[in-house]
Amino acid sequence: MNLVVKIGSSSVTTDELEVNHPVVDSICDQLAELHSAGHGVAVVTSGAIALGLGRLGMRGERPNDLVALQAASAVGQVGLIAAWAAKLEERGLACGQILLSASDFMERRQYLSARATLARMLDQGIVPIINENDAVADDEIRLGDNDRIAALVAGLVGAEVLVLLTDQEGLFTADPRRFEEATLIEEVQEVTRELASLAGGRGTNRGSGGMVTKIMAARIAAWSGVETLIAAASNPDALRSAPSRRQGVGTWIAKSRRRLPSRKLWIAFALPASGYIKVDEGARRAIRDRGSSLLAVGVTEVGGAFSAEEAVEVLAADGIVIAKGLARIGAGELGSELQHRRAGLVSDYSTLAIHRDDMILLEG
Repeated sequence: MNLVVKIGSSSVTTDELEVNHPVVDSICDQLAELHSAGHGVAVVTSGAIALGLGRLGMRGERPNDLVALQAASAVGQVGLIAAWAAKLEERGLACGQILLSASDFMERRQYLSARATLARMLDQGIVPIINENDAVADDEIRLGDNDRIAALVAGLVGAEVLVLLTDQEGLFTADPRRFEEATLIEEVQEVTRELASLAGGRGTNRGSGGMVTKIMAARIAAWSGVETLIAAASNPDALRSAPSRRQGVGTWIAKSRRRLPSRKLWIAFALPASGYIKVDEGARRAIRDRGSSLLAVGVTEVGGAFSAEEAVEVLAADGIVIAKGLARIGAGELGSELQHRRAGLVSDYSTLAIHRDDMILLEG
């Protein structure tokens, strides 16, 4: 089977912003064991920015300056891939570096190229070491966090299990850093808004995510037909337990009965939204209950300057995001039709705003 494992900055690096050698050694031991058992594993690793900040002597508060973080990423990436390569080579494993950007998921040709490359590497027993290309990605083109990237990669390579290694044992009933009575949730059947609310904020100054990004990543994975294990990177059995779905090592999040094709996952989670379309309750029910396309007659508000074929969010009257899809017409044309309809100047209400084949329901 193929697995994807993601390890966060708080686990890959130490408080001194250096490589956490015991943790990386433990993970590489487990990778070697899985490889010997015939499993393919892709590693999504954070830590480049943290290591870069350490090498540049910037060990204080994490800077907010984007260019400084990009420079730190470029410096730190060298040490990060060198550490993984050296430790895997000690165990007889070869690795290859893959730096992904948003366009690798947004552009269909690049998406297929990335999938082919990763598939070939896994078939040949090579361990892909994956990170976002932070040195050149700005806020407008960033994928956002490596938890999300790992979930997208899991769908990309047809993985059966996504393992998210972190500085906590898994998902708790409350933030264990604040509530001593919090207990570990060992199994989750469905990712809900209530579940996401249990996640706390960012755990350390070195990381960019937190438990909530892992819950959202698990949701992406679930819709890809992939199970997720959230576990502690310090647990020497976390990764090796994944193929057998062993309980008691963290939080297991089940794959969804509702599996989405790769194109709809691409629309839902890889494409940035260029605007929004707010709909009335009748359109909401038609989308949710009957799987209908969105017609202009159900639109009550248009936001943003999106063009046809760009991704937009679909909002209910209360502002909750209920769907996401590719607009069939631009914001200007849709907004004009809305104004004409309110003025009683439109007789044809069948203009298509989003076709159901280009829309993914996010509600429920």
